Amino acid sequence: MIFDGLREIQRRFGYLPAEELKNLAAKLGLPLYRLHGVASFYPHFRLAPPPKADVCICQDMSCHLRGADPLRATLEDRLQNLGPADVAIRGISCLGRCDQAPAVALNDRIYTRLSESQFEQIIRDAVTQGAQPQPAPSPRDVPCASDPYASPAERYGVVRRLAPSRDWDAALAQLKASGLRGLGGAGFPTESKWQLVRQQPGPEKFIVCNADESEPGTIKDRFILTNLPHLVIEGMILAGLIAGAGKGILYIRHEYAEQEEILHHEIARCKREGLLGPSVLGTDLAFDLELFVSPGGYICGEESALLEAIEGKRAEPRNKPPFPVTHGLWNKPTVINNVETFANVPAILARGVDWYKSQGANGCAGLKFVGISGDIAKPGVYEVPMGTTLGDLIFKHAGGIPGGKKLKGFAPSGPSSGYLPASMADVKLDFKALADAGSMMGSGAVVVCDEDTCMLDMALNSTKFFRNESCGKCVPCRVGSQKMVDLLSAWTQGHSSPGDLALIDELSDALRLTSICGLGQVVPAPIASVLKHFRDEVEAHFTRRQCPAGVCFTVPQALAAPPPLAQLNAPARRA
Repeated sequence: MIFDGLREIQRRFGYLPAEELKNLAAKLGLPLYRLHGVASFYPHFRLAPPPKADVCICQDMSCHLRGADPLRATLEDRLQNLGPADVAIRGISCLGRCDQAPAVALNDRIYTRLSESQFEQIIRDAVTQGAQPQPAPSPRDVPCASDPYASPAERYGVVRRLAPSRDWDAALAQLKASGLRGLGGAGFPTESKWQLVRQQPGPEKFIVCNADESEPGTIKDRFILTNLPHLVIEGMILAGLIAGAGKGILYIRHEYAEQEEILHHEIARCKREGLLGPSVLGTDLAFDLELFVSPGGYICGEESALLEAIEGKRAEPRNKPPFPVTHGLWNKPTVINNVETFANVPAILARGVDWYKSQGANGCAGLKFVGISGDIAKPGVYEVPMGTTLGDLIFKHAGGIPGGKKLKGFAPSGPSSGYLPASMADVKLDFKALADAGSMMGSGAVVVCDEDTCMLDMALNSTKFFRNESCGKCVPCRVGSQKMVDLLSAWTQGHSSPGDLALIDELSDALRLTSICGLGQVVPAPIASVLKHFRDEVEAHFTRRQCPAGVCFTVPQALAAPPPLAQLNAPARRA
């Protein structure tokens, strides 16, 4: 109710006027500070009138690699004759269009693959005419090997078979035998989670799909929701029937308006065909499903913060335990899985465990959707066998590095996975293999860096993302992420102090051990990986005050140089 009211006010006025907030608070019977607390937390809401053209340029990883900074500088220069009431240009966190970088949001509509002149023109049209074009639609009906249904008429076949038989134990046994794990990052066994919720007492339980994917590089869920919405919804229905939940909520980020519309149509179809509602397929089983559109923020991808948002609160992570399987949405047992996990369930139950395991490579099971972006010839989402090497993904599937350049490094799954060097491109797309390599599979968001990339600059860019997206609830993350940005910013400018590395280590330990949620815990990952695999490049910034890639700065070697990196481990002097 809170978010519905806030969205309606912003739709009418373009922002949230103070008087309208007072009226909404009175209508809902809530104190005004509660509404202000929510509205001020989420970036989607505005507390002041916006300009005629609110221009937000994605500043993270893939867009950073593909020219976002020069684009912003050019637009600022060309539009400087317009006043602040006409246009505002600012950076924004990942818009979920990493395969089409650089991405620009104009008045909440996202545009990609346009020239500087085209971007300028649509901004000027928004100012002078109050109109702007619709963004280009995503490709639809892309064939996917993981779809068990040859035609629309066959869809939801597993639900049609399982609802009358109620053979929940057999379904759980198949999921367990398949070894399906959560594909949103944590990798928790899917069958175990559903079984835990099923075993909880009480009639009220929930199924929640996390479609918030807001981490830079992460684009696969957008592809799945566009082309396989029926598998996601069927997976949620199956989870509800098996776990004994009567309500499902699909939490989708607000930047995915096109996918939201696709899902609305698919849910309506399911209701017409009796697959959703108080009597699923004419049985006494009930399961209903609704969409919840996120008001924004990467922190909403953390499962407990996501639950707080659905409950109409600030998306601040909860302390654990208890865990959502016992105390989730509205303090009731809750299954939370991501889009890809739910989409895998119908395929496993329709085709069997043997088929699922045969789809993998190099000793792994199943298929995996992977988004690849950055310095790559054919950015996009690829459906590949689990166990495919990152080298094959980069060079065989995605066409290699443009311009014949060499691979320098890559992030296996966005900023939280850190960076690996080109020499490790033979690592497999697999939970254990990537963990052994000192990284993680995460959600499958590969960001590629070519030979002209400064890896220290990329570590700083990733750390800024975490700093910007910290919810601020816990001190280690709120303060520690800013301190990390300050240190790395100084390094990219050739400034360092004795004891910097010792301070980085101490700060990293504090973030990992004391942050409430995973966001704060992975803040050190980018710089830790760069120091491990690209140490010479970092040292060049100190010892020669030069950026080998020519990205940060270039200072003549004749200038006095700071101490070498090894000396930076010395204890810092305290006042």
